[in-house]
Amino acid sequence: MRPCDLEKSREIVFHPLPPGQAERALALLEGLEGLTVCRGSRPNAVVVGYHVCEYTLEGLESALTSQGFHLDGSLVSRLRRALAYFCESVQRRNVAVNEPDIKSQQAFMKVYDRHLHGDRDETPEEWRGYK
Repeated sequence: MRPCDLEKSREIVFHPLPPGQAERALALLEGLEGLTVCRGSRPNAVVVGYHVCEYTLEGLESALTSQGFHLDGSLVSRLRRALAYFCESVQRRNVAVNEPDIKSQQAFMKVYDRHLHGDRDETPEEWRGYK
């Protein structure tokens, strides 16, 4: 994986109880555009693939928990989730920082042009060549 890779493939692990959560989540998430979903390596997991500018693991998991799904609460799963949440939020902020904000640049240029900052030569044009 490249360090600036914005395409993510994450495993969402569900609590074993109630049974059948992975199948229900698979059916629910399959309808989302820009998201690929398949069965995970474990019976209570699904693997999701997405672009970090469109989806985040935190957003997907919070949507699932709001629908009544129960995520795996083991220490390893919680640490993996926390690390993924952090990395994706940093990547999203970095991508947003790199996008040029044309409107604010244009506004700054207008303010700069109107501001008396001492960089203007108020000498009339005909006097500039006079020696």
